[in-house]
Amino acid sequence: MKEKREVLKVDIQKHLAIVTLSRPEVLNAFNPVLWNSLMTAMEKIRDDNSIWVVIIRGEGGRAFSAGADLKWRAENETEVKSSDPEKRNLFFNNSKFEFWKPVIAAVEGYAVGGGLELALACDIIIASEDSKLGFPEPRRGLMADGGGVTGLIRQIPSKLANELIFTGKLITAEKGFEIGLINYVTTKDNLMVKAKSIADSIIKCSPLAVQAAKQAIVLGKDLPYDEALKTEFSMFKKLKNSKDFFEGPKAFSEKREPNWTME
Repeated sequence: MKEKREVLKVDIQKHLAIVTLSRPEVLNAFNPVLWNSLMTAMEKIRDDNSIWVVIIRGEGGRAFSAGADLKWRAENETEVKSSDPEKRNLFFNNSKFEFWKPVIAAVEGYAVGGGLELALACDIIIASEDSKLGFPEPRRGLMADGGGVTGLIRQIPSKLANELIFTGKLITAEKGFEIGLINYVTTKDNLMVKAKSIADSIIKCSPLAVQAAKQAIVLGKDLPYDEALKTEFSMFKKLKNSKDFFEGPKAFSEKREPNWTME
């Protein structure tokens, strides 16, 4: 399948990568080209030690992402039926992908279906006040099979998740904030300002410490408490063997900003 233009943009600003979904004419809906472009970009970012934080956004102002491109699905029925959901790539938040850098979703407009799944895959969600979120798949004979069902039930109270998953209704950004799905609600004009502000706060921290903490969270969240502690201790032991582990206390004692080297 060919696209006439670039569907994903990556802007590197020192330690920050801003990834923009760029199919605004279809509300940044996912077809195989956009999906593969996103995952390829995230793989490159994962392996680039100079990048410490990621912001993902949608182009056009109307949508973060409307999820799966239903027109493409309708036109490629055979390919869709033959695909195995267990063998396809999920988003980057599964442990096999090993993406330990913090990811911020800057949601503007619709984040529905796969768009909400992408937001759920991120570590922090900031949304503009006009945003709408949900899983409308059941109204089209589908289900949120890209980690949506599994992800939502782990991030908000189960009864609230059940209602959203079963009814296909959309909620406002304010409601998402009330139930703990969204970290901040802001104006459209302030969305990227807020996202970059949070990214800057993370960048001031040791990238090795932040990534160790995220790894402990991802690997330990579904384990019994004692087993999760073992994962946390394992991450700490690795961190303790780094130069950055001692750079923080040294910088504090010398009354200067730390110089993180990722070593």
